[in-house]
Parts: sequence; C-alpha cells; structure tokens
Amino acid sequence: MFEKEQQQIEDQIRKICEAHNYPVKSLTWSWIPFSGNWGISTSFFQVAADDARSRGQKINVGLHAQEIAQMTADSLELPEGFERAEAVRGYLNLYFTTRIYSQRVIDTVLEEKDNFGRGQRNGERVMVEFSQPNTHKAFHVGHLRNVILGNAVGNILDFAGNDVIRANYLGDIGLHVIKWLWCYLKYHNGEKPEGDITRWMGDIYAEASRRHEEEPEAENEIRELFARWDRKDPEIVELWRVTRQWSLDGFDQIYKTLNVRFDKIYFESDVEDSGKEIVKELIAKGIAVDERPENAVVVKLDELCGTKDKYRSLVVLRSDGTSLYATKDLSLAIRKFEEFHLTRSIYVIDVRQTLYLQQIFKTLELMGYSWAKNCYHLAYEIVNLPGNVTMSSRDGTVVFLQDLIDEAKSRALAIVQEKNPSLTDAEKAEISEKVALGALKYSMLSRDNAKIVTFDWEAALDFNGQAAPYIQYAAVRANSILRKSENGLPDQTVLSYELTPVEVELIDLISRVPREIQRSAAECKPLFISNLAFDLAQAFNNFYHQCPVLQAEPPVRDYRLRLAAAARQTMINCLALLGIDSPEIM
Repeated sequence: MFEKEQQQIEDQIRKICEAHNYPVKSLTWSWIPFSGNWGISTSFFQVAADDARSRGQKINVGLHAQEIAQMTADSLELPEGFERAEAVRGYLNLYFTTRIYSQRVIDTVLEEKDNFGRGQRNGERVMVEFSQPNTHKAFHVGHLRNVILGNAVGNILDFAGNDVIRANYLGDIGLHVIKWLWCYLKYHNGEKPEGDITRWMGDIYAEASRRHEEEPEAENEIRELFARWDRKDPEIVELWRVTRQWSLDGFDQIYKTLNVRFDKIYFESDVEDSGKEIVKELIAKGIAVDERPENAVVVKLDELCGTKDKYRSLVVLRSDGTSLYATKDLSLAIRKFEEFHLTRSIYVIDVRQTLYLQQIFKTLELMGYSWAKNCYHLAYEIVNLPGNVTMSSRDGTVVFLQDLIDEAKSRALAIVQEKNPSLTDAEKAEISEKVALGALKYSMLSRDNAKIVTFDWEAALDFNGQAAPYIQYAAVRANSILRKSENGLPDQTVLSYELTPVEVELIDLISRVPREIQRSAAECKPLFISNLAFDLAQAFNNFYHQCPVLQAEPPVRDYRLRLAAAARQTMINCLALLGIDSPEIM
C-alpha cells in the first residue's frame, strides 16, 4: 500500500549512506508490532559490519549500526503518509500518519476488492498433490481433511503469487481392485451404480473383503483373477476401465459438492511400468540391492547415507517382481518435475507416511535429482468423529462423506430457519449449504494440521464462537449495514475525527491480510488465514456494537460505512482462500 513511498525512502537511504562511503547491499523491511502507531523498520547491522570489513577495523558493530541509523533518521525527508523516523539500537523505525494510513488501507481494499491481498506473480511453479483416493473404495470422512487442506493450500499459494498445479494421484490398481472385480463378477455382474456411486462401490468392496475371509475358495479365485490381470486379459482390463470410471464419476460428484478442482490427474497404473525401469536403474547404479528371488529389491538408505535409524531401508520391488507404492512414487516424482518444470512439489499426505516420504525424497537425491530437496511433505493428523468412530473400508465401518455433508446441511437448515424464518425455501437451502460446508471446512483448517481434529457439531456450527458461521454472520452483518445505506457506499472520505480503539483494531487487522497470506503460503499453513478471519469477525462485531454507523453524523457515517465495506471484503476474501463461500443474507 505504501510501496512507492517505501522505494523513495530506500533511494534516500542509499544516497545518504553512499555520501559517507557506507556500503548498502540490500535493505530488508519488517513491520513494527502495532502499539498505537503503524510502522516499518530496517536494520543497519549488515551495513555496519560491511563497513568495518572494508576498512579493516575492529569496531562495535551494534554501536556503529546505531550511528548509521541515527544519521539516516536525521537526514531523511519523509514522504507524505509518514509521521516520524526514529533510530533505536541500530534500527531505523518509520511511523505512518494514522489518518493517512487508515484511509489508504480502506481505499486499497475497496479498490482491489476480491484481489485485495493478492501477491505479484513470482515465477515459482508449485504442484500441490492432494486427495489421492483409491478407486473401487468408499470416499469417507477420513479423506475429508486431506481434500480441504490441499485445496486451501493451493488457493493460498496461488493468491500469494505462485503458479499452482493442483494434482490428484489415484490408486487405481492393486489387490484391492482385483478383490473388488472378483466380487463384482461373481455376485453383481451386469449391475451398474445409481445415485451415490462411491457408497455403492464401497459397499461392494466391504462385501468382497467379508467374502474373502468367509469363503474357502475365494483366495484361489482372486489369485487366478490377478493372474489374468497380469496377462492383460482384454475382458478384465476392459471391466477395470469401466468400473474405474464409475469411481471417478463418484469422486467428481464429491469434488463438485466441495467446490474442489484439479489441473492434473495421475493414476498408479500410469507409472507402474516406468517405476520398474527406475528400479533397474537403481540396481545398476548400486543404490539398490537386488536380493531376489529369496528377498526383495532394497535401498539400504542408512548404510548409503552413513546414518543410523534415520532413513532405514526402502523396499522398491517385491521378490516376485511386482511393484510397490515406492516403485510408482519414485516414477511419479520424476514425471512431475519433468512435465511441469516445478519449483516445488507439495505432498498432502497423513502424518503416518512421514518416514516413507523421507525415504522417497532421499532416494531421489541419491539418484542425482537436485530438485529432491524441493519436495515437501505437508503432513496432517486424523479426524476423530463423535463416538470415536474407527473407519475401515474393508469392514464397511465407514462414515461416508456425503452422510456427514447431509447431516451438516440438516443442522444448518434448522439454525437458518430459526434465525430468519421469512426467507424462501430456496434461500434457506442455499444458505444452509454454504453454512454447512463452511462449518466442515473451517473445523479442519482452524487447527494446526499436525494436530488431531476432534469434530464436534456444536463447535462447528457455532454462531458465537471460533467457527465459520460466526465469520459468515459477521460478513452478513456488514452487508446489512451497507444495504440499509440510502445513498450507497460513499466515495473516498477523509478521516475527520479521532478513531475509537475498536476502529483502530479493525483497520490494523485488515492491513495484515496481505502479509498473512504471504506467511501462510511460505509455511503452507491455512491456520494463519483461519485465525485472521476469526479475529476480523470478532473485531468487526465489536465495531458493530460500539460504533454507530447509519445514525452517526455524515463525515463519521461515511467513513464508517467504508470501513464496514472493507471489513466485509476482507472477511469474504479470507474465507474464499479457505474454500468457504459467504452468503449475502442469513
């Protein structure tokens, strides 16, 4: 918001320092913690240290930095918008004029609207791989945190200025698929899914697992079917293609409901053969040890890296020559970077796979891929549901995602009906869906992804606590004020009164949005945005209750109307980054 003025100041600092032969390589600015005034700061410790080296003198770097900072503070001509400059312990602190800063914040939000906080494109290409369900299985609540977290990280990285590729890697081959095909051919041949496709697919998988354990002949029949698959029997391959598409159609229904999209879809079947070629390369290079036919092909990582119990060993091929997850993941990683020339690759995978992914990344590094250090595991913990439900696709004891969404909609609809019974049925349905999905998503993102989430209906749908409905309702309140304004939103206004503490707090939080987006992107933590959204809603509600808007005198009313509009926009922007829609009314 003050980039032009900041550049003017930097140019002055360089000229002032050059006049005294002080070398200035670069200046790094940081925000001064707010304590009644807004400001930015830069230090002169590096300048002082470089000056000492160039002179070949031993000096107190801290004292010299303070001398340079004081000299600069005394010599600067501050541009409009800055109130004063101070030199403090080697730092140059510059403070904004409250009137101009607060007006600039509000004007910038209302000018940029949906783009407020968007960063400049930085040329970095980042792939976020998330969701990764297995075909021929149920899509249950256990998948929910992965989808929500990956989608939010993709949104935030894109908004921060990165070129983002959203990728999904589906497990479409393996024993679970063969087992499903066996059950289908034997007991459901010719049937087609209707309605909830993933539930239908999941039911057959649970049935297949049960029959596999109960029927004496099942094991041999499944092995025989697997052999046909390995021979690429046309009938089995065609059935696999058709039934895989059923799963994909079911997944698309869920992604559409969650408003999640992907730019690239990968399948395990795409990288199985290439993965086996990579294993041959590993053996040829002496990275992997081929212990077949008695044992598997293994990369003894600790032995290769001179470590103990850090990486252990990674099995990359079974003794019978069949592939493993590692076989395919090595191939997929290479394909990703070659296909998209990535800067980074982010894997959204649960925390139980931490060691495994460290092994994959280290093996790629040993193969000579320098980009392996740019592979990042974004780990997340499990979601506990009421009653400590343990989910298992095999046993069929899953909580289907659609059931959870339907329950959330039902509960949200009851709340909306109570709060605003005059709405039409169509309005209630639309609002309750936004509230329900917002509640589910926010409950997953308002807690650190490395911590277990214990889902609770009352907390998730709380209109008075740290939950999406509370933030959505605050945005609706702001919208209500704006709708009641007879003359609409005023044009730019000049601050002509002393801001109240709640107004200052609200403006401060609004001004933090661009910085928090960059921090959230750098650390892959949507938590920062979810916390800021809540803080904004809380500050706006304090403003709503303590500061009259429509009843205030014209200069105050006009300024507060613009502040309310800016607050509403920033709350909507933050929720959008989390994948949450904001209703106009509630």
